[in-house]
Amino acid sequence: MNFKKIAAWLLVAFSICVAVAQSAPASSLTSNPVYGKNCAKCHGDTAAGRHFRGPSLKSNKVASATAEDLRTIITNGKGHMPKFKDKLSSEQIDDLVQQIEAANKT
Repeated sequence: MNFKKIAAWLLVAFSICVAVAQSAPASSLTSNPVYGKNCAKCHGDTAAGRHFRGPSLKSNKVASATAEDLRTIITNGKGHMPKFKDKLSSEQIDDLVQQIEAANKT
């Protein structure tokens, strides 16, 4: 192979790796950058809640909520919680819902 073909293959491989990395959700709720940027200021760095702010996301109440309940609350807000439908993509909201559910199973 010549240099141009090798460079083209490396560029394709790099592009695939970047696409996969960008589409893969963070492994846990608190390591998710979307959580860190949008949720942690009220729900805390560990999702355990903050006094006079957002409640714990690791609780029996949250564990008993359905995925659709969680998705609706994140999308449309509830009480003092703002809506995130214009700030987060549906994929980001779905990732948060899955991670909240997983955090409540441990």
